[in-house]
Amino acid sequence: MIPVIFDNDIGIDDAMALLLLDASSVVNLLGITTRFGNASIETTTRNALIVRDLFNIQAPVFKGAGEPIGLRLGEGFPVHVHGKNGLGDIPLPAPHSQPEAEPAAQALVDLTRVAGQKVTVIAVGGLTNIAEALRLDPDLPERIDQVIVMGGAFGYHQHRGNVSPVAEANIASDPLAADRVFSSKLKSVIVGLDVTHEIRMDEAYFSALREYCGSRGEFIADSHRYYVDFHRSFSGETVCPLHDSAAVAFLLAPELFTTIEQPVRVVTEGIAIGQTIHGNDTREYVSSAWNGVRRSTICTDVDGQGVLDLCLTILRQRS
Repeated sequence: MIPVIFDNDIGIDDAMALLLLDASSVVNLLGITTRFGNASIETTTRNALIVRDLFNIQAPVFKGAGEPIGLRLGEGFPVHVHGKNGLGDIPLPAPHSQPEAEPAAQALVDLTRVAGQKVTVIAVGGLTNIAEALRLDPDLPERIDQVIVMGGAFGYHQHRGNVSPVAEANIASDPLAADRVFSSKLKSVIVGLDVTHEIRMDEAYFSALREYCGSRGEFIADSHRYYVDFHRSFSGETVCPLHDSAAVAFLLAPELFTTIEQPVRVVTEGIAIGQTIHGNDTREYVSSAWNGVRRSTICTDVDGQGVLDLCLTILRQRS
């Protein structure tokens, strides 16, 4: 079993990723850590509790960061993308449980200390909690196998930013935190818009989720209606990308992805705030900003149909 901590800002695609992790027979979900992003920290934590309660997920929820550690791009929350309740404005019950008293960053430290083996962190929001955990415990990288991040964009397949010409939303919500994580000793995998926009869910796929994947499939399809409407408003197509679940797919089937290994930095202020930039470690730069930065694994291509089939298979097994 792979021990996993799910760090998220639960919105529509985060919920699907959480249900995938819980449905996988090879994942041991140690904890769910929340932060602001797709909605306020109060709403994302509430959503995590609701999804956990609805589907009897056996993992504690830890409330995390309500604001970035540095500058962020923009203000407020993307109601136009995820709805007022963060889950596509579908009817939701009140949670019947509470988050743990321990803050998310401390939970990241403590859960990795008692896991008994190296832990994988699936991070599908901004990286505030992880940056704070590094501050609390500089030895954290020794206990983490990898941090798989859904975030960033490097321009492969002509996919660039979605909140500015160069910035992706998760990274732009706390660029300084992302830069600290990618510059740390943590082994990072970046599953960005370069590949997530190559994985497209359409009406036939949502129909398959409803037909074969029980209540989980219905929840995913229902909440994604709002997401599809948002994407149709500017693309004209009744499809949406599969974002956060791509990070789970990388954990379970990395062979579906093409990758490179390069050092990554994040722009933390100015017109390009939130931009992810990878270097070329075969070159010497005049800038010292790249010196000693550990190489990240960057996804540059993907078998999109393979990822969709994988998700459907896992969810169907738990229907």
